[in-house]
Amino acid sequence: MSKTKAIALFSGGLDSTLAMKLIIDQGIDVIACNINTGFGSTKDRYEHMKSMCDQVGAELRIIDIQSEYLQDVLFSPKYGYGKHFNPCIDCHAKMFEVAKRIMADEGASFLISGEVLGQRPMSQNKDALQTVLNHSNCDGLLLRPMSAKLLAPTIAEQEGLVDREKLEGITGRNRERQFELATEFGLKDFESPGGGCLLTDANFATKMRDFIAHDTFEIKDIPVLKYGRHLRLPDGAKLVVGRNKEENEKLQEIVNDKFIHVRTVGIPGPHSLLSKNATQDDRALAARVVLTYCKTKENEQYTVSFDHEGSQTSALASRDEIKPFTIL
Repeated sequence: MSKTKAIALFSGGLDSTLAMKLIIDQGIDVIACNINTGFGSTKDRYEHMKSMCDQVGAELRIIDIQSEYLQDVLFSPKYGYGKHFNPCIDCHAKMFEVAKRIMADEGASFLISGEVLGQRPMSQNKDALQTVLNHSNCDGLLLRPMSAKLLAPTIAEQEGLVDREKLEGITGRNRERQFELATEFGLKDFESPGGGCLLTDANFATKMRDFIAHDTFEIKDIPVLKYGRHLRLPDGAKLVVGRNKEENEKLQEIVNDKFIHVRTVGIPGPHSLLSKNATQDDRALAARVVLTYCKTKENEQYTVSFDHEGSQTSALASRDEIKPFTIL
């Protein structure tokens, strides 16, 4: 007889790791699904997520839903946005909808998530948690092991697949119990609370709003917004200027036919991206802006390369001249 199987929504954080462990300890196989909307952390978290799954005995899978997310959720959320550009309730519902499809494909019996009742006042209160279930058609299928004793019994509990008494009844933002469990289970290198979705970040939301005011947003545009200093030039071109070595490397890797790569020649400078359809005036200004972030001499001419096509110009007199065009 095959073992009972569950599909977990897995963020890589402590709560979702503990939720899986509570179920795995009841003899149930768990597939940890990390659903990639494109708006996760700017850091590569794969090794960390793999480590957490290995520690508790779950199988990790990365599920890419970027196209579906942009089409169905981001720009027309039924339940609106949070404080910034974050459609949290619609986003969670989409993730559960995707997990439910995987559950059917895998022959799994139920879903689990690491959500804690009351941890996030807007998206994890009782009404919001129920709204997500209704919106995703997962009512009864989704078990939240961290707060299960405070919520209505799910089908898995009612059918005896899971012992409700071995689950938790955690509520609120205090994480004492989570840290106790982490110690009890011997978890190592679990991440501290925080981080997460870029759409909840005020700066990222500002860049998103500017982008969609000037262009159609596509999957290939997501990496452009993740890095660099962002400017909107007078004729409408977007300029992105790397702020450090790591950002320069990330911008250098971007392949997007809406942008050209801008580099300094002969002197160290930031890697930059400029709208491919930039006017000559915006292009000339972009070159001067890029040079202004280099160590240059006043009125001296330097070469700036636009996708290998060189142009000579000088830096602006001061970075103050850049402020009127700066988004962030």
